[in-house]
Amino acid sequence: MQDQATRNKNSNAREGRDINWDLIAVVAAVTDREPCVLTIGEQDALPSGPFELSHRSLQSGLRDWVEQQTGHPLGYIEQLYTFADRDRVEAGRKQRNISISYLALTRQEAIAVSRQSHWKSWYAYFPWEDHRSGAPEALSVLHRRLIAWAKGASNMAARRERRQRAAIAFAFDDRAWNEDLTLQRYELLFEAGLVEEAGSDAGITLPATVSGKAMVCDHRRILATGIARLRSKIKYRPVVFELMRPSFTLLHLQRTVEALAGRLINKPNFRRLVEQQELVEETGETTLDTGGRPAKLFRFRRAVLDDSAAVVGTKLPLSRA
Repeated sequence: MQDQATRNKNSNAREGRDINWDLIAVVAAVTDREPCVLTIGEQDALPSGPFELSHRSLQSGLRDWVEQQTGHPLGYIEQLYTFADRDRVEAGRKQRNISISYLALTRQEAIAVSRQSHWKSWYAYFPWEDHRSGAPEALSVLHRRLIAWAKGASNMAARRERRQRAAIAFAFDDRAWNEDLTLQRYELLFEAGLVEEAGSDAGITLPATVSGKAMVCDHRRILATGIARLRSKIKYRPVVFELMRPSFTLLHLQRTVEALAGRLINKPNFRRLVEQQELVEETGETTLDTGGRPAKLFRFRRAVLDDSAAVVGTKLPLSRA
């Protein structure tokens, strides 16, 4: 039987519509305490390709394209979001672009990067998102720009609404930083014309250290969606272990969670939570890679996945340092 995407494609063709269905992957890994995304080509683009009739399913099509473009077969993947905004139309063509995106998790060393693929830090694209060493310098510049944007609204109500949205998203006015609002922050900067992809006519130019590196089309928006999903999900599902080596120290596990969240975690609280939920078990081995005393090596306790009720309750909340 045909799946829904194929039926929709055939239906649209009969009705004379020109719609292009793409599959796109946010492939994430963490290495050297840095969260990375896999890009392809000379430009900053996510692995992607059209959904074709030869593909058995959406997931198999995505896996085919990623393997062709990076040489790496994907492991863990989950559907992320379908992007079908009206403005996703190719220049000079009456073709509507619909992208079905997926989030894929892997270990960076598992992918032999070729000339066509590259690992890039998340924070090269979103420099305001990394708070592990305190508030990023980019935030002070964006604060001034967003306040000016809010003041430039046409009426008092609009000015108040813009100011409130900026304060919530970027933790202005002594509000708490919420790491899960990655997408909302990028979309607000896009609306304010403060990122290159917005194509603002206001003549606003900011260095990449403030506004982040641009990506092709709306790939940075898709990446922001993937980051927000993963940041939220590590709090209630053990997906972080898809990014870990088979054996690891508890410090390495903590550093990985901190890298993804862009936040520091209270060490005793983190270890207490891991132990209480029985997420890991000792391997009986130690390592000197920590630079100090021999550290115990652990592995993910796969038995956790056998109990669906336990998985629902399994979480790694970001208790603040």
